[in-house]
Amino acid sequence: MKKSLSIVPRWLPALFMMLVIFIVSSQPGDNLPNFLTWDYVVKKASHAIGYGLLALSYLYLLKYHPKRYWLAWLMAVLYSVTDEFHQSSVFGRNASVYDVVVFDNLGAFIALGLHTRYWKKG
Repeated sequence: MKKSLSIVPRWLPALFMMLVIFIVSSQPGDNLPNFLTWDYVVKKASHAIGYGLLALSYLYLLKYHPKRYWLAWLMAVLYSVTDEFHQSSVFGRNASVYDVVVFDNLGAFIALGLHTRYWKKG
């Protein structure tokens, strides 16, 4: 029984990131801030950073197993797809395959790549 409960805390960072992404995606288009000249850059960088953190959260859930980096990346991209679908039903928002393929995918991929390069065991 105790071993099965040990997975619960490992889910917390991923659940937190999924909740943050869901809340932001639930905001109607009129409620989103406008960063003027930097609007596109800030919003797309937010996609990349958010999904990078989500991928790292999934990797934590998977106990940083070297053969599971691809699974952490896939889980982040699949969540991105579901989030874009959800966003398509929010007033003033639309789904974007481009966001999934470019910004969310690359954010997850780059974060996992940086983790591979700079994380030291022990």
